[in-house]
Amino acid sequence: MPGYRIEIADAHAHLFRVTLTLPRPAPQQRLALPAWIPGSYMIRDFARHLVGLEARQGGREVVLEQLDKTSWLAPCDGSAALVVSATVYANDPSVRGAFLDAERGFFNGTSLLLRAEGREHEPHTIELGALPAGWSVATAMPEAGRRRWRAADYDEAIDHPFALGRFWRGRFEAAGAEHEIVVDGAWPNFDGERLLADVQKICRTQIRFWHGARGKPPFARYLFLLHASDDGYGGLEHRASTALIAARRDLPRRGAGEVGEAYAGLLGLFSHEYFHTWNVKRLRPRALVGADLGREAPTALLWFFEGFTSYYDDLMLLRAGLIAREHYLKLVGKQLAGVLATPGRRVQSVAQAAADAWTRYYRADENTPNATVSYYAKGALVALLVDLRRRAAGSSLDDAMRRLWKHHADTPVDEAELFAALADGVPGLAEELAAWVHGTGELPLADALRAFGVVLLDGPATLAQRIGLRLVETAGSATVRQVLRGSAAEAAGLAPGDELLAVEGWRLRRLEDARQWLDGDAPFELLVVRDQRLRTLHVVPGATASPATSFVDDPAATDAARSARKGWLGG
Repeated sequence: MPGYRIEIADAHAHLFRVTLTLPRPAPQQRLALPAWIPGSYMIRDFARHLVGLEARQGGREVVLEQLDKTSWLAPCDGSAALVVSATVYANDPSVRGAFLDAERGFFNGTSLLLRAEGREHEPHTIELGALPAGWSVATAMPEAGRRRWRAADYDEAIDHPFALGRFWRGRFEAAGAEHEIVVDGAWPNFDGERLLADVQKICRTQIRFWHGARGKPPFARYLFLLHASDDGYGGLEHRASTALIAARRDLPRRGAGEVGEAYAGLLGLFSHEYFHTWNVKRLRPRALVGADLGREAPTALLWFFEGFTSYYDDLMLLRAGLIAREHYLKLVGKQLAGVLATPGRRVQSVAQAAADAWTRYYRADENTPNATVSYYAKGALVALLVDLRRRAAGSSLDDAMRRLWKHHADTPVDEAELFAALADGVPGLAEELAAWVHGTGELPLADALRAFGVVLLDGPATLAQRIGLRLVETAGSATVRQVLRGSAAEAAGLAPGDELLAVEGWRLRRLEDARQWLDGDAPFELLVVRDQRLRTLHVVPGATASPATSFVDDPAATDAARSARKGWLGG
């Protein structure tokens, strides 16, 4: 049975010490470390953080031969266990890697645990060395003793992140399953009880969605690991847990009132990653089943596994009673505004964007919005359209999702099977879905929503949105991050990296301030600095930029539309 011992080598230097003990090694034993982590589709080359990799068998040194950037060969005999040790640099504060300092530790197995080829299907154990006084451990991996855990195989061993440190911890029950939230880094006035109560509502709502009023989830225990930092937002799903990061100012505070936008965003993150427990961890795309973690495993189905999850994450907040319908419609409008402000939607379909996640979405640059579209946001809008079309035909997307779960909870799914389930019973939907997923045309949302008593309104756009700029504005300085294709900014010659200095001779602190002295839509002179040189550019605002959008209840909705809206969004 492969076993790992993980020790803190030097917290101030961000160093773990990891030792693999492998009984009965093969004569030519291959070892490998993953190059990416499931759920985050980019090659990260975790092996670059290994320092001083060495091996011994019995009393002799085993000289490791490096085969490529992630794998090694250990020539062994049958006399004793192979013991392989390495120091691992851990200074990635995200949810995807490993981190260690004097305050806390965190790791995913993909960052630390060498895989012994040919032994992946055996049980694996993880043992932790001594921890600083006051530290504890949080993981969903089954315990096998004091500071010792056991996984059924290597895949399970790397699918349970570990958090180390001093935590706030709270527990609740949902449908007979124990749930725990572990938080570190929160302010002293953090309202843990409120977070517990609200997340419990989310979990119960989602379990009921998938399994009915009396159903049970496919796990006995679930763990939320939340790291609160000065700034940050993100999550990564696992089979019985999720690792989350959020700005500590977004956490609920004792004495606070209603759910604001920031806290709703945090709850949406909890909801999104929890929904993945079903949709991607168990209901899975065929391309990711048994994927080689040493190389890319592209799939064009992320429009469903991420996009449809993004549709349901906020919808579950509404169904759980945590946000009002008006708030929910605002969030949908924000998603549409983001897609409309992305010229890349006319270049790539959402399926192409998903297949290119490895090189585009996860490796974004100044041209990304011009070259691709978010399969999260557009995928969520496709889900919305499917739901509305199915509801108009007397069914719902909920029914299709449960059908998929019934038939594919334990078997992978491909695009044809997804299309069949989503379009089942609705004439013409299969053809429409194919166009939405594989085409680059605009999604017919306005007409679909009008039948449900909801209308689309154009909201006020910022000056940056109107001329097609995305900016970084800090401490009185505005710098161009991205220039959108076909925009007034592109026509004027603006480029990423330009610093905006003045509009019509007036010094800028924020670009939006210039609205106070500009004459409506009239052209204006913009002074920028590029490569240490001042340049004056002539900007002619036009109608090329997509306006901000919002969805609201239609005051002129018919009784039928109001009834349809109630069936979709509740009273």
